[in-house]
Amino acid sequence: MLKIKTWQIVLVVLICAAGILFALPNIFSKSALEAYPNWLPRAPLNLGLDLQGGSHLVLEVQVEQMIGERLTGLVDEMRAKLRSEKLGYTGLKIVGDSAQVQLTNPESLERAAQLIREIDKQLELVTTPEGRIEAHLSGAARDELTKSAVSQSIEIVRRRIDETGTREPTIQRQGSDRVLVQLPGIDDPERVKTLLGKTAKLTFHLLDPSIAPDAARREGVPPTSMLLPSDELTEEGKPANEFVVRKRVILGGDMLVDSQPSFQDNQPVVSFKFDAIGARRFGEVTKENVGKPFAIVLDGKVISAPVIREAILGGSGIISGSFTTQTASDLALLLRAGALPAPMTVIEERTVGPDLGADSIEAGALASLVALVAVIVFMLLSYGFFGLVANVALVLNLILMVAIMSLFQATLTLPGIAGIVLTLGVAVDANVLIYERIREEVRNGKGTFGAMEAGFRRAFATILDSNLTHLISAIVLYAVGTGPIRGFAVAAGIGVVTTLFTQVLVSRYMLVLWLRARRPQKLPL
Repeated sequence: MLKIKTWQIVLVVLICAAGILFALPNIFSKSALEAYPNWLPRAPLNLGLDLQGGSHLVLEVQVEQMIGERLTGLVDEMRAKLRSEKLGYTGLKIVGDSAQVQLTNPESLERAAQLIREIDKQLELVTTPEGRIEAHLSGAARDELTKSAVSQSIEIVRRRIDETGTREPTIQRQGSDRVLVQLPGIDDPERVKTLLGKTAKLTFHLLDPSIAPDAARREGVPPTSMLLPSDELTEEGKPANEFVVRKRVILGGDMLVDSQPSFQDNQPVVSFKFDAIGARRFGEVTKENVGKPFAIVLDGKVISAPVIREAILGGSGIISGSFTTQTASDLALLLRAGALPAPMTVIEERTVGPDLGADSIEAGALASLVALVAVIVFMLLSYGFFGLVANVALVLNLILMVAIMSLFQATLTLPGIAGIVLTLGVAVDANVLIYERIREEVRNGKGTFGAMEAGFRRAFATILDSNLTHLISAIVLYAVGTGPIRGFAVAAGIGVVTTLFTQVLVSRYMLVLWLRARRPQKLPL
């Protein structure tokens, strides 16, 4: 334990120096960091929501609407299947959470049920002798759909948040159908809420020229079409126009590969580009329907309904409308990030102001300072010079913790500060064990070198076991915990590593070098 090679000392010194360099940016202001040399580390700690302010949102995925869309598709498939087999029916519609149909000939019930089962293996059918069929999703299918919708929603939300430039957001599942979003330091929470609340489901449809919107309202919309409002509103807040649009989607937004805000005739527009398959399909549709109007539909509203002047073969186009520069930019962002599988609504919102975060930082810094001073005083009074060595290692411990969190851009939260304070309190346990073991060896009659050697060697196993249990606890907390608990776990886990390095390795090297230089007859313990 007392044999140290030169390269080991050099390595420890280099690690400590690197730790100081990576921790230094945290004591400078942003303006000072701009003048910081480029070749030096200049990334400070990321502060969490509770320290720098921001927004806390809980979003609920509207899975029922997604199920309704799936039932709508099921009705279309049932209509096509029954017609292809020339099976007469009436009353094909959605009732509650099931699709229902009445066969005109009850004897064809078995054949019709077989055709419907072929549409989706996850359907459960309820039939009656009179020829009525009710089809609905099984419980397992609904659970799978919910799980898939939430997982996809988390990924889409993450893309949208990343596009806004928000650093270190927390996005995770909460319960079966909710998503927790924490956005530290955002400047415009209302805009972020708007971006997250939009489904951004973009589809292209042909208009139905057989009936006008007024007639559709009076006489009813044909089964293969739908009446959609315009995205543009009047001064009274009502849709400026309505369109009768065919239900069949000729192209979906999932084929987009890029979308950017742009200008055309000095007006904000959104340019888009399809992938290879989408470009080919778009070219075919526009070629076959020259002179006909088609609708660009976003979240159930027609944002543009231009007439196809000529075939568009390049796979790109322009969406024009009553856009502002901001709304065009937001729409392009939404289209790039992709559409949510189901709408999401904000059911909980909390905003943490930067002033409250500053108070938390001040209180946390004060707590850390008090803890550090208390431990330093205790070690000096209890162990004298040896306590001084432990205190130097303790300060290095704090510096290295901050340096590692800065290096890996970990997010520091208020519970994380609690983890740092706890680490400072327990870090000197290793020194206490070593020093008390050395005292015991001295009382047993060993010399200075023998007592130091035995003290470090015999205490090491206990120190290692103790810190490993702390590390395991931190790993478990991080694995099963959420936001604040994870912040505490990260600080505690990093503290275990730095404690083993500083309180065992650094303090040992310092004492060994002192022992070799001074060769005292009696240890100052």
